[in-house]
Amino acid sequence: MDVNAAVAAAAAIAGVCTGVIAMLAFRWSERDQKRPTRTSLHTDPVLPPGVDTVLSVLRSSAVVLDEGDSVVKASSAAYALGLVRGGKLAVEPMLQMARDTRRDGEIRQVELDLPRRGTGRGDALAVSARVAPLGSRLVLLLVEDLTEARRIEAVRRDFVANVSHELKTPVGALSLLSEAVMDASDDPEAVERFAGRMQIEATRLTSLVQELIDLSRVQNDDPLEDAEPVRVDELVAEAIDRCRQPAATKQITMAAGGTADLQIWGNRGQLAAALGNLVENAVNYSPARTRVGIAARRVNAPGGDLIEVAVTDQGIGISDKDKERIFERFYRVDPARSRATGGTGLGLAIVKHVAASHGGEVTVWSSEGQGSTFTLRLPEAAANRVPKTPQASGPGDVRDEDDAHGPDRSTAYESIPAAPEVLP
Repeated sequence: MDVNAAVAAAAAIAGVCTGVIAMLAFRWSERDQKRPTRTSLHTDPVLPPGVDTVLSVLRSSAVVLDEGDSVVKASSAAYALGLVRGGKLAVEPMLQMARDTRRDGEIRQVELDLPRRGTGRGDALAVSARVAPLGSRLVLLLVEDLTEARRIEAVRRDFVANVSHELKTPVGALSLLSEAVMDASDDPEAVERFAGRMQIEATRLTSLVQELIDLSRVQNDDPLEDAEPVRVDELVAEAIDRCRQPAATKQITMAAGGTADLQIWGNRGQLAAALGNLVENAVNYSPARTRVGIAARRVNAPGGDLIEVAVTDQGIGISDKDKERIFERFYRVDPARSRATGGTGLGLAIVKHVAASHGGEVTVWSSEGQGSTFTLRLPEAAANRVPKTPQASGPGDVRDEDDAHGPDRSTAYESIPAAPEVLP
């Protein structure tokens, strides 16, 4: 009994000692954590009140540096642009600006071109960097990405230059021809010849102005506000009728086929203009005594069925480098042929914008010397249909991976009656 009591007393004493030691260790650890160290004094400066909140809502990339050029705080956009790596500011010109501002307190701003991270492309990021002191020890760097703004400005500048050039050509021709008519007032044949040329240039000028209006309309208007079911058969018939005269002049056979009674959801006027431009291009860029086919079919897609309208020609074809740019405004594969046919270089740009605004896309397959197939894919009109959100396609869009190895020419000519033989 005495032995048991002794063991119990020893255990109690041991438990009390353990508790005391644990409490002392906890107090000691807590005091060490509160004690400032040399490292924390230099690398953990406190941001002024409210700065953290302000930086979190800024659109610009933000970086805060301490007196040792270490990054105290950086936004996710700063990491995405590659400004911060390994806790340091990775752009030397910006780092030098921060040091100069820390020394004299002056605000500095500069525009720089930075290489893109992880890409093999030669283009660069255009940024605007602004450095300002933040309190007595910190420096704030704000960086704004100007790449997209510069790209848009370049597109606008090229567009204005191209429009000016395209307008100047027929206007200048009309001016010269009018002078020639005045000088040849006594020569009826010359007057008639010059007047005919004036009509041609006036028609070219009218077409250019109209296509500029059409392009502006499809870019600014929302076609799905007044969308309706549009019969594909009617669009094809209208496109063929629009190009009947130039096709007959070149003895080009136009044949329509594919699935009948299909309907597209969208603006009838814009859809007719888009398909008409594709057929007109096929006729203009095809040699005489060839064939242009227009075929439609239904394609199953995860977001709903699509209607695919393919326009196939046996023309000059398009090179790989040109396929990346053919949907740009005023770009021509063959400028000499476009001048001869009165092309403005806006037709495919209009097609691209119409397709994008209707929630679809336009793609191209082509091989030099073998012709081209332009395919317009648009949402099918169905009962109680909810319009899809439009998604713009890039100017260099090509077919899916399944179509990358060749055209779906069998589809374009499926159910199209054979063209009559044309003797050479």
